[in-house]
Amino acid sequence: MGPVLFTAAWVVSSLRQTGHSATEVQLSGLAADDARDPQIMVAGFVVLGVCSIAFGIALRRALAPRAAGAWLVIAAGAAAVGAGLFRRDHLLLAGPGFTGESWHNQVHDVVSGVAYGAMLAAPLLLARRFRDHPDWAVVSRPVLVLALGSAVALVVFASRVVEPWNGVVQRVAVTLALGTEVLTAARMLTRPAPLDARQAGCF
Repeated sequence: MGPVLFTAAWVVSSLRQTGHSATEVQLSGLAADDARDPQIMVAGFVVLGVCSIAFGIALRRALAPRAAGAWLVIAAGAAAVGAGLFRRDHLLLAGPGFTGESWHNQVHDVVSGVAYGAMLAAPLLLARRFRDHPDWAVVSRPVLVLALGSAVALVVFASRVVEPWNGVVQRVAVTLALGTEVLTAARMLTRPAPLDARQAGCF
């Protein structure tokens, strides 16, 4: 639910920014003070974060309490909530009259960095763990491919070599990363029950 609702939030918010195309507005800008209906994107960040935290907790139970990938999913979720609550000052990164940054804009930059790092590292670690597990091996390669694709897109985004299409590249990078979460969650819901649970159901 989290990735789907987050994606719906940025699609709706992007369409509502009259005078600005999706290519020039980054996701965080959609929740900025001067964005149109910023509460849509704020809600998207918070819902994504809360759902990711819950998913990370469930993933710890399914794998192991100390599974690093699951903890990174939780960290990414907490950072997403922070990115929504501590908003950027402006819709665009630069413009006339922009002087300095507020404290909440600076907090946003920090938690966004944490979110990007965690959402890239988590699927890479999980894919490696899934590879040797019979119940999870089927999603190991797809999760790895999506994570690597997201990493490449984020490198392109950070380098700004495709300006003014950076907003599109960011959306691709985030969507691929969230795709790993959706794929893993789907496998969690459909994987076979443990043998002892199946045996218990026979009585």
